[in-house]
Amino acid sequence: MIKERVEDGIVIITLTDGATNSITLDTLREMDAIVKKVNEDDALKGIVLTGEGRFFSSGFHLPDFIGFQTHQDAIAWFEEEEEYLINFFACEKPIVSAINGHCAAAGLIFSLAADYRLAKNHPKIRMGMSEIKIGLSLSIAMSKVVRFGLDSEHTFRDVMYFADMIGVEKALEIGMVDEIVEDDQLIARAKELVALWIDTPNRPFITIKKLMRQEAVNEIRAALANEPWREGLDLFLNPEVRGTLEFVQAMLEGK
Repeated sequence: MIKERVEDGIVIITLTDGATNSITLDTLREMDAIVKKVNEDDALKGIVLTGEGRFFSSGFHLPDFIGFQTHQDAIAWFEEEEEYLINFFACEKPIVSAINGHCAAAGLIFSLAADYRLAKNHPKIRMGMSEIKIGLSLSIAMSKVVRFGLDSEHTFRDVMYFADMIGVEKALEIGMVDEIVEDDQLIARAKELVALWIDTPNRPFITIKKLMRQEAVNEIRAALANEPWREGLDLFLNPEVRGTLEFVQAMLEGK
């Protein structure tokens, strides 16, 4: 679920689903519709993505994964998700992620897909990729987007292999975020950046962004078309993996 509002020609998407703003397939469908609208409407300048409450997002909605009854269920889910992630990554206009709270897994993936990442200055915020600890890897599009956003094989390796949840200062040090700002300036600074980049004659930002990202988009689409990635999705039927997902979901629900 999301909340959507427009301020100064900029669409503010607020993730708001339960206590941790988990991302469902319906959330992705809503976000994808906004991306398409922003691309097509000259009056819209770009997107700010943020969260509600103490979380930016804990990641994908684990009950979706736990609910897969067949291998084909998993394939259908990820085929749809991969398309939405590509579209978000390739949005023609600026996207700034305004990380207001804890940011993990898919929350971090979509932040890294943005053009710029702001984090709220708060000592308790934690960010990271926990997939390896619960028996999951990244999909083709997720892996490419995270690697692109982190801009270093070394950093990508450490973030994925160690799966540490780090504070905003460490996130800034390794390039996971670009700036740390005070809470009352988070959205204002995000909007300022969107306007800075798009409010120029002829909007060259659009061409520059496409030149920067098109190769990665082409590589993702080629890999999705040619690699046997669907075979590995049967892991969601593995009892050990399902048990771990159920345990993590119970923790998130405070059970």
